[in-house]
Amino acid sequence: MQLSQIAAIVGGRLVTKSGVGDTVCTGANPPDQAQPGQITMLDDPKKAAAIAPRIESSGVLAVVTSSETEAISCAQIVVADPHEAFAKIVAHFRPAIDDTPLADGVDPTATIHPTATVHPGVTIGADVVIGPRTRVRPGVVIMPRCKIGADCVIHPNVTLYEYTELADRVIIHAGTVIGAHGFGYRQQNGRHVPTAQLGYVAIESDVEIGAGATIDRGTYGATRIGEGTKIDNQVMIAHNCQIGRHNLLCSQVGIAGSSRTGDYVILAGQVGLKDHVTLGDHAIVGAQAGVMDDCVGNQVYLGSPATPQREQMQIMAVERKLPEMRREVKQLRRDLDQLTSRIAESSSSDSADSKTFPDHPDRSAA
Repeated sequence: MQLSQIAAIVGGRLVTKSGVGDTVCTGANPPDQAQPGQITMLDDPKKAAAIAPRIESSGVLAVVTSSETEAISCAQIVVADPHEAFAKIVAHFRPAIDDTPLADGVDPTATIHPTATVHPGVTIGADVVIGPRTRVRPGVVIMPRCKIGADCVIHPNVTLYEYTELADRVIIHAGTVIGAHGFGYRQQNGRHVPTAQLGYVAIESDVEIGAGATIDRGTYGATRIGEGTKIDNQVMIAHNCQIGRHNLLCSQVGIAGSSRTGDYVILAGQVGLKDHVTLGDHAIVGAQAGVMDDCVGNQVYLGSPATPQREQMQIMAVERKLPEMRREVKQLRRDLDQLTSRIAESSSSDSADSKTFPDHPDRSAA
């Protein structure tokens, strides 16, 4: 689709730069996922200078923005509401699937490799692609336009929402849900209204996902799980997260939206990450820690809020001494009360003596 056609769809104004004309656009993705030939979004023009290098290096054709900026050299489509406009553009390239209930069995438009094994109790939607030697167990639901690579194993009662992508040798255990709508809402007239949930989930090769895990789709682009990552049972990964390669995510880990982990990150049981935090390569977070800020790599983090291990051990050492310190404070308070009482009694005694024996010249002379 031409950029001028996209501008017309969203009611925007196309601004072309020198050497960038009305060219064909091949897709739409957020800035951190945009590919050459695609369009992306700049939701805050104040961020233009900071985001410009990423946009320039990605080779995108254009950005959707609320005001024209000189910091970005590619074409721009200026609109009143970038989010609303970008949602329309994404929906054009990745159309929403209608709400018609899936029919039992395999849709005739699905493409299943002859060497794949699909149980009769599986539901497979339109335009699904399943690769060689992949095994799909009973009760699995694969919604339209999913793509599944070679040698994957999908255990009973797994649900893959539309547009989910699995690379080769992915294993998903029973009851897991991939690609559900993210937990994103905005206030409108006193009500919580869902924000756009037009993305999908992309799982790279050699990933294994435990039973009862949930991974939400991205808002506009992909929630991505990196190659070789292993995810334990009952892990929750929210929309827009980018999980690195060869991570280990233990049971009941919860990762809030738009968080990132580097490669070889380890999150122990019940670790929680707030939204928009980044963990560096080889970071290790101990059990039940709460990560509230970015964590550099090659360190161990403990506690809530999570801090480097050395700092947290010092805090824990002090905490162990708190009962003893409390006893000492109570004893010091009793000692102080006694001392204060004696001083008060002494002051009262001196005052009484001065009244009984007032100063007199004869006494001084004597």
